[in-house]
Amino acid sequence: MKIRTHKDLDVYKLAFDAAMNIFEISKKFHKEETYSLTDQIRRSSRSVCGNISEAFRKRRYPKSFVSKITDAEGEAAETQVWLDFANSCKYLTVEEHHGLYKTYENIIGKSVNMSIHPDNWSW
Repeated sequence: MKIRTHKDLDVYKLAFDAAMNIFEISKKFHKEETYSLTDQIRRSSRSVCGNISEAFRKRRYPKSFVSKITDAEGEAAETQVWLDFANSCKYLTVEEHHGLYKTYENIIGKSVNMSIHPDNWSW
């Protein structure tokens, strides 16, 4: 399949689905977490998608592409931290935490691979 937009990238699809999953799960977080954990985990998970999208649009400039993909990687790692907090606070089941954490490991791996091989994405 030809990649025409950022939405065609597997890493974007994974990140978007994970962010939507986090959105749904975070609806049951305690109300007192609204402006802290809930906001932070939603923001960082969505930022992964935003940075992938920006990177795709900057793909003809390898340094800019790598910078934005690296930002996506950082946001994915930050999301893992918030997942750990949500798990420790008992807002997530063990299965939810494990599944989402593993998904973000996959996103990080794909992001690192893209940043190591930026020429594969330029045109």
